[in-house]
Amino acid sequence: MTRQHSSQAFWIVAPRSGGIRDESVAVADDDSVGISALYSGISHGTESLVWQARIPVSQQTRMRAPFQAGEFPAPVKYGYASVGVVESGAEALIGQTVFCLYPHQRRYTVPLAAAHPLPAGLPPERAVLAANVETALNICWDAEPRAGERISVIGAGVVGALAAALCAEIPGTEVELVDINPDRHALAAPLGVAFATPDAARPDNDRVIHASASESGLALALRIAADEAMLIEASWFGDHPPQVPLGEAFHSRRLTLRASQVGQLAPVMRPRWDHGRRMRKALELLAHRAHWDCLIDGETAFDDLPATMDSIVTRPGLCHRIKY
Repeated sequence: MTRQHSSQAFWIVAPRSGGIRDESVAVADDDSVGISALYSGISHGTESLVWQARIPVSQQTRMRAPFQAGEFPAPVKYGYASVGVVESGAEALIGQTVFCLYPHQRRYTVPLAAAHPLPAGLPPERAVLAANVETALNICWDAEPRAGERISVIGAGVVGALAAALCAEIPGTEVELVDINPDRHALAAPLGVAFATPDAARPDNDRVIHASASESGLALALRIAADEAMLIEASWFGDHPPQVPLGEAFHSRRLTLRASQVGQLAPVMRPRWDHGRRMRKALELLAHRAHWDCLIDGETAFDDLPATMDSIVTRPGLCHRIKY
């Protein structure tokens, strides 16, 4: 019989209602690792949809997290941004701090390949952003930004802000981050980009990344794209069917609208990259960019999560960190 030890995990027990449940966790062997969580991050956009039971039936299989338990809409244990210390299992990793695509849980055991050691210089407090960086990296691969281009990113959530920051590191690019919340202006300087509210957004962009998950944001993206420009739809609308304004000048301006989703690697990268290599690159990027700490907007104790989850995910926010 497989030995087990006890843990605790946060579960969504009903739409907009959560609780902490006791868990039985397998004891790690040589091919796995037992991890004690230090922090986890709430992925605001997706976890808000899960919390509110807004995952369409047609997408419930595709939207499963790697170590999800339960089924949508509830009860379900969901999440994919955990950072912890390896306590047992594969000897080579014991004592190392790792990132894992795991839900909000105190202790857990995963296969060895699922634990990604943090590179030197990356504090565990920042590493909760790793899944978001991985998504932003995939968006940039899909968008294929070029040196010198004018690029607009609509939606200054964590993923949009990270995509803008990555684009801004390409020589000569002129990147503008657009958001309806003027307070997001504070992100622009640390990330090395310009900022505008929608009414002042710059026109004639060579490339536009839409990450606001709003109909108005998508309409703006189409409006401020230059002739024959590329638009990347990086947000997800869940169970809401958006009205997409493809009339007027969409065809005459020969715009291209392409979806990006982190579940699969961008086609141009697939011959040489896999998910593990992409995650390692995301962690490497995080290790050398302390200024990305501005994308973490608060911290909550794990025990308080049942009382605070609703307020965290139903208000506009960045990455919220959970401390164990």
